[in-house]
Amino acid sequence: MIDWHRIFGLTLADFFTGSPCRVEVEKDLSLKQQFVDVVIIQWEAGGTMPELPDGLEDLARHNLLSYKSRHEPVTGWTLDELLAYYVNYRKQASAAAKKLLPIDDFRLYVVCTRMPKKLATIVPLEPLKKGVYEIQWGMHKIRIIVLSQVPKIKRNAIWQLFSGITEKVQFGAAQYQWRQSDKSGIINEFYNYYHVEGMNMPYTWDDYYRQVTHEHLNWLTAEERLEGLPAKERLKGLPAEERLKGLPAEERLKGLPTEERLKGLPAEEIEAYLKKLRQKKRKKNRRRLPFIRK
Repeated sequence: MIDWHRIFGLTLADFFTGSPCRVEVEKDLSLKQQFVDVVIIQWEAGGTMPELPDGLEDLARHNLLSYKSRHEPVTGWTLDELLAYYVNYRKQASAAAKKLLPIDDFRLYVVCTRMPKKLATIVPLEPLKKGVYEIQWGMHKIRIIVLSQVPKIKRNAIWQLFSGITEKVQFGAAQYQWRQSDKSGIINEFYNYYHVEGMNMPYTWDDYYRQVTHEHLNWLTAEERLEGLPAKERLKGLPAEERLKGLPAEERLKGLPTEERLKGLPAEEIEAYLKKLRQKKRKKNRRRLPFIRK
């Protein structure tokens, strides 16, 4: 079974690579181990903040995220747990100070694949934008990001990976640019999961990448076209010099009629080449003559 919580955390850690934020996955909050799924800490010097996906635009200094996959409901207990994590974490984060860090330094999130419909019957969810809601829980406001609802646009590519909707997952896989070392293992886990779940995943991420690039062939170099694209698609739209690049002379001329091959050449060059061929042929024939004894 895929470990959705860990993969969610690792993907967010990748997203914030090179930014002024540090991401801690499965943060231990007590002597008796209790793990909040993700903590995004915005305090590191340097780095460039990436374009943030919907719901994360106004990060606080400390951001606690509880994640629920497509098989996990968001309930009142989910929110109670998140508040407990917050209380514990705030004490730890304030340990070096003489008093607790200000409440405005913290923001709480529930990131879930599907809409928490049952919870919405208990307490109103205030819509902030498509797929992003806010809920009042006790003295705290908690932001809820519903990944299956957020718009399918490039800045939300990281959310689409966890949306649980085949078309959106494929879009996320094609659009999300991994910042750390190769993450093909994570992508394979996604694919294997959807395959096992029986969802409509008729082809792999590589297939989807090829489908997208067919519509944007001008993005690819001649070398990249050779990898995986059908032969009839490889040369479409390429200038003549790019099409012929790297081909030996025989391959370039293959299939051309004699008139086309000689077109544009001066007659004296053709005659000189024919003379050279005849001389070459005569020498070859002389070598083949049998030796005759006198």
